[in-house]
Amino acid sequence: MRRPNVLLTGTPGVGKTTLGKELASRSGLIYVNVGDLAKEGELYEGFDEEYECPILDEDRVIDELEDKMSEGGVIVDYHGCDFFPERWFHVVFVLRTENSVLYDRLESRGYKGKKLQDNIQCEIFQTLYEEAMSSYREEIVHQLPSNTPEDLERNLDQIMQWIEQWMKDNN
Repeated sequence: MRRPNVLLTGTPGVGKTTLGKELASRSGLIYVNVGDLAKEGELYEGFDEEYECPILDEDRVIDELEDKMSEGGVIVDYHGCDFFPERWFHVVFVLRTENSVLYDRLESRGYKGKKLQDNIQCEIFQTLYEEAMSSYREEIVHQLPSNTPEDLERNLDQIMQWIEQWMKDNN
């Protein structure tokens, strides 16, 4: 039974992890949070003093995920998407959040100063959506609003329908 690979991307704080974990629970697909994977495997190539965070070693992340991705049935959650091989994903969902909602979410995580402002600007300028559109075939990239619990439920329903249809069409 072939199963699709799904990418959830968007600015930090838009709800990728909440959506991804619940989606995995409902669909039976494997959930991978790239930030957690990097932390567990120490897949870093240094530390960014300005943003106070480790710098991801993208090549090592790809090496770590390659076998799992070729088997299919994986939901990948990460705030960047341009370094993943295009062949990995059958669909890409870019979560979008209104600035005021996102600001509160990031502030509650302890983001402040430049890191907070840059992430809000990233959302304003649709940076992750544009990155997804330039990295993957346009027809597989979809934007989803992610502001409220109702949005979460709608997104779960929509993605579950997409997964079920993909499995019917490809098995």
